[in-house]
Amino acid sequence: MTNQPSIPNWRMGGITAPDVEDYIYAMLPARDEVLTEMEAEASKNNIPIVGPAVARVLYQLATISGAKKVFEMGSAIGYSTVWWARAVGDGGRVVYTDGDRKNADKARRYFERAGVSQRITVRVGDAFEFLSEEKEQYDIIFNDVDKIDYPRVFRLALPRLKSGGLFITDNVLWSGKVSRPNPDATTRAILEFNKLISGSKDLLTTILPIRDGVAVCVKK
Repeated sequence: MTNQPSIPNWRMGGITAPDVEDYIYAMLPARDEVLTEMEAEASKNNIPIVGPAVARVLYQLATISGAKKVFEMGSAIGYSTVWWARAVGDGGRVVYTDGDRKNADKARRYFERAGVSQRITVRVGDAFEFLSEEKEQYDIIFNDVDKIDYPRVFRLALPRLKSGGLFITDNVLWSGKVSRPNPDATTRAILEFNKLISGSKDLLTTILPIRDGVAVCVKK
């Protein structure tokens, strides 16, 4: 009997048909050594990362919009941060935030190896506090904190996003739980958040059904 390769945790599942999802990931080009190692570590240690399919979308959105300033809420070991930093290019800046110093220390080492450390500001602590202190407006704010806090992010992020800027959020379909009856507290928070971004007169919102659902909002 042949052993089947294990599916990495960042694949999530529950949104697209499994065979379609397999096809999507099979079509992705190989990542470099640093990103591949980060993907392996995330899978081995159950660390939440967006994975390569979503990361490429983030990179595309940043390059298409010409973003130079990105604020990331919830960065873990910095996988998506590397993609953002590569997208903003020389002269760009990405703010990494995470409450776990061990995550931040690992992220710093990855940033050095990826050659993007000069573009990244590492902040360890409460992402909400850090963002609330910001006086400038950002080209992109990426929301990937604890899902129960998503409605709070909506209220905090919009004033700190420039007109024409992107407010991007991961996990908005939550393995399909948003469509099921009797949602738990976390799912209810995501449902509330999705209503806020979809109903906001200040945002043009699309939910992309890739991986675990990615909301892309343009501030008017």
